[in-house]
Amino acid sequence: MFKIPHLRVDYLKTYLLNFGKARSHEKFYALKDINLDIMRGDFVGIIGRNGSGKSTLLKLVAGILYPTSGEVIVRDAISPFLELGVGFNHELSARENIFLYCSVLGLSKKESMESFPKILEFSELEQFLDSPLKTFSSGMQVRLAFSVAIQAKSPILLVDEVLAVGDAPFQQKCYAVFEQFKKEGKTIVFVSHDMGSILRFCDKVVLLQNGEEVIEGEPKDVVDVYTKRLSSFP
Repeated sequence: MFKIPHLRVDYLKTYLLNFGKARSHEKFYALKDINLDIMRGDFVGIIGRNGSGKSTLLKLVAGILYPTSGEVIVRDAISPFLELGVGFNHELSARENIFLYCSVLGLSKKESMESFPKILEFSELEQFLDSPLKTFSSGMQVRLAFSVAIQAKSPILLVDEVLAVGDAPFQQKCYAVFEQFKKEGKTIVFVSHDMGSILRFCDKVVLLQNGEEVIEGEPKDVVDVYTKRLSSFP
């Protein structure tokens, strides 16, 4: 539950002059009564319209947010692919940002050094290695971040729309990586608006609407329900 204030207060004077209104707020439940079990090795899709609570759910599992009530129990290490590139310094070079992002993801110096050639090869950005990140396009930055993120060794991955990065050839490389993760038995929670990817990868799918769980089940069955609901919206 989030508290939405009725008045934005930036200064003490504003707070004092509008004391009653400044303290008032309304409650917004981004998620309500979610009861979800994800087993080791599951590839679970989370779908729903914008604002249905998908990203909030991933942030709760990642420990970025804490539930207002209830609990989230995670039994292994997590690598969140939620906002790729968070932690990048745009004044530093791509080389420096690779090692910086590796440390953010929890890789040791040795692991970072071992992963460095793989990151360069996957990102296809070798010629820009010593250029400042601020000269990169947004697509190049996300490609670099994705190439670093997939080096994480955690058995649980939280994925929020990151398979849509880059151009078509690079996307195919991303799909191949997640096919490999699936074969390795990693546990993956995957948020996407791309129903093709949901059907391609997921073992089961959860549909959220207005913060509540509508249905959980076989990918095709849940996607069909979602598609029918979409067609009923104006």
